[in-house]
Amino acid sequence: MKKMLLVVRWIVGLLFIFSGLIKVNDPIGLSYKMQEFFEVWNMHFLNDYALFFSIAMNSFEVLAGVAIIIGWRIKLFSWLLLLLIVFFTFLTGYAHFSGKIKTCGCFGDCLPLTAAQSFYKDLFLLVLIVILVGFQKHIKSGLSNAWAFILVALTLVLSTGAQMYVLKHLPWVDCLPYKVGNNILQKMEMPAGATLDSMQIVFEYEKDGKTFEFDQEHFPENFDDSYVFISRKDKLVKKGNGLKPAIVDFSLKTLNGEDTTQNVLATKGKYILVLAKDSEGMEVWEPEVKNILSTISQKGIPVMMVSAEGSKIKAAFPDYIVLNCDATVLKTAARVKPTFMFMNGATIEQKRSYKDVLNASATF
Repeated sequence: MKKMLLVVRWIVGLLFIFSGLIKVNDPIGLSYKMQEFFEVWNMHFLNDYALFFSIAMNSFEVLAGVAIIIGWRIKLFSWLLLLLIVFFTFLTGYAHFSGKIKTCGCFGDCLPLTAAQSFYKDLFLLVLIVILVGFQKHIKSGLSNAWAFILVALTLVLSTGAQMYVLKHLPWVDCLPYKVGNNILQKMEMPAGATLDSMQIVFEYEKDGKTFEFDQEHFPENFDDSYVFISRKDKLVKKGNGLKPAIVDFSLKTLNGEDTTQNVLATKGKYILVLAKDSEGMEVWEPEVKNILSTISQKGIPVMMVSAEGSKIKAAFPDYIVLNCDATVLKTAARVKPTFMFMNGATIEQKRSYKDVLNASATF
């Protein structure tokens, strides 16, 4: 019994620690996933709290994993994990069976799982945690209460502090398509062997109280004004294999609306893209960024600023080229606002938070 419980504790604890640490690396990524659930459930009022929820959840997962392994406050943490895994199972089950959310973000972007994989993983954990709850009286901590408390407290401080750090300095490990070394143009290409969904346009009409459906190539021979149009819809004829480019929506436009993506990425030599999703909080980083740009301009490196609110950025930085880009793309490409992307043609050579950019520009 003791050996079985020890194995169960280590499996549960390590899975929660692993899951938490992956997301500690990128708490903003989990906050975006939470906002996706909030949008589906029309709980928009929670969007502003998503980052707080993300940081708290990540820290708790790591803390609870450590507590379960060392057997500290086992009654409390086994019940808390049971409540948590029931909640997680509901979320992943909803994502899996509704089809409205493709991934749940359980292991972050570094280890993406499908909704089905996440759901069955949570069912497995649910069984193990039920065992822990049922046999909690047989679990004793191998550490004194004081040392166990110190270890758990240190875990909480380190996991929370690590998240505070990456919120200002970018994730230590970038698992997204815009990571250093990637060529954006190549990542926009369709993968070899990819097949797209085959769709057919279907029209719905009503005549003499009856409803008729037909595609654009099979209109009835007697089609006339007696047919009353009801709707037009796209019908899936053949499902593709799901392969798609890693980058699908990257587009740079001038403030006049002209698409200049290819022109920018075809730039010969080195240049810098300064990515800022929007102008919110600009009063905090604007002075520092202006000093950085002044230093960079002395090196003769071309700089272009990219935002979903280009006109507002242009008003604050009138001496620089400003381009518009979709906000969702920038949320993926730049976890810190603003992020400096050091480019060589279409290849990302370096990526830095504005707080770390001067050291990077010295070697660019």
